[in-house]
Amino acid sequence: MVGRSFSGYERELRTLLEGDPAAVRSYARALSPDDRSDFERVIEEPFLVVRGAGSLGFDLVALRRELSFPIEVKASSESTIRFTSASGRAAAQLESHRRAVARVGLTALYAYRRLGLRGEEPWKVYVAGTSPTGGVLGAVCRRVPPVNTTREGNGVLRWEEGLPLSRFLAQVHFLARRPVAVGV
Repeated sequence: MVGRSFSGYERELRTLLEGDPAAVRSYARALSPDDRSDFERVIEEPFLVVRGAGSLGFDLVALRRELSFPIEVKASSESTIRFTSASGRAAAQLESHRRAVARVGLTALYAYRRLGLRGEEPWKVYVAGTSPTGGVLGAVCRRVPPVNTTREGNGVLRWEEGLPLSRFLAQVHFLARRPVAVGV
């Protein structure tokens, strides 16, 4: 089953990345105290998040002075999202996203919202496409697991392989604060 993108989950992720204090603190309550303080830094260091449109476009685009990335949002109660379902639309979309970001030196993120999950963080992120080799964006993306590929060459998101949103944002905040050598 391919995870569908629901506008409610797009809005949820958008409010978190924009640093909405109520949304961030509510989400952070489920995190460990150390992770909570790192995650709540997004309140002071938010992203500008723009909602995308179009059948093969990105759901969100997150922008900050040192990096930006388009985001595709998927939601599912299953532990695996296979891009071969839904008449191949998700597979075509993944390939379109990879080509689009490669042309301009960016990378796309896939954000996976696990539905009905209890006791662990419900958002994980993955990189789709080739990561830039330098700068803050390259340093961040090298630490994010890729959208995986099956033996048949189809995209797949496996929940256990993703990077929790709180750890992703902690890495963004850490790497944005220190100089990153180009090509490192």
